[in-house]
Amino acid sequence: MSRLIAIVQARTGSTRLPRKVLRDLGGRPVLAWVVAAARASGVCDEVVVATTTDPRDDAVAKLASELGVRCVRGPVDDVLTRFLVAAEAVAADDADGIVRLTADCPLLDPSVIARCGLRFESERADYVTTDHEHTVAHGLDVEVVSVETLRRLDPLAAGADRAHVTSYVAAHPGEFRITSIPLEQPCAHLRLTLDEPADAELLDAIVATLGERASDYRNVVALLRARPHLAQINAHVPTKPIAAG
Repeated sequence: MSRLIAIVQARTGSTRLPRKVLRDLGGRPVLAWVVAAARASGVCDEVVVATTTDPRDDAVAKLASELGVRCVRGPVDDVLTRFLVAAEAVAADDADGIVRLTADCPLLDPSVIARCGLRFESERADYVTTDHEHTVAHGLDVEVVSVETLRRLDPLAAGADRAHVTSYVAAHPGEFRITSIPLEQPCAHLRLTLDEPADAELLDAIVATLGERASDYRNVVALLRARPHLAQINAHVPTKPIAAG
């Protein structure tokens, strides 16, 4: 069996919605939702929060401790290095893959994480991703990358590719063994991440209606199909392009 480590990147320095990962959502911090999803997936041998050395992120480290997970700290803007530091801190020589999760995606579905982890093992892939261009809402994305591939990326990735960790892999498919997992209920038109106040308003409405059932993406899709006015709350919010870093 492959040993998988979930690494959740989290910081408080967001320019559009500062301290968003610490924001309350349904009675617990947004980061706590992501940690819970990783644990509930059943495929992650350990969950690690990767935050920055910025003193403002002491609050993230404190919350990670309260949640009972290890916290590793690294550069603010070089997220790839932050992941490499985290991987080494958890004895990466014993780990096969890293499940990359972002702390501003509180509605991550444990079953999707599990599918990605199992596909990583069955296909011995370098990189597994949800098929986000066609079926997956921004905010439900899951990636699994081998530790070996992360190390290969270090001398290759520059600029925005260091901020986005795996974007170099996606841009060079001929150099890596890549597999993708589409969702049975396409939802790419939805936005379920947390970047701006409108996103927070939508997430609050979803969790107020579904409670813990919001961790199953199919329930969220069904709700927003039944109440399309909710999806319009943040439909105007643009997705930050990779080139922006």
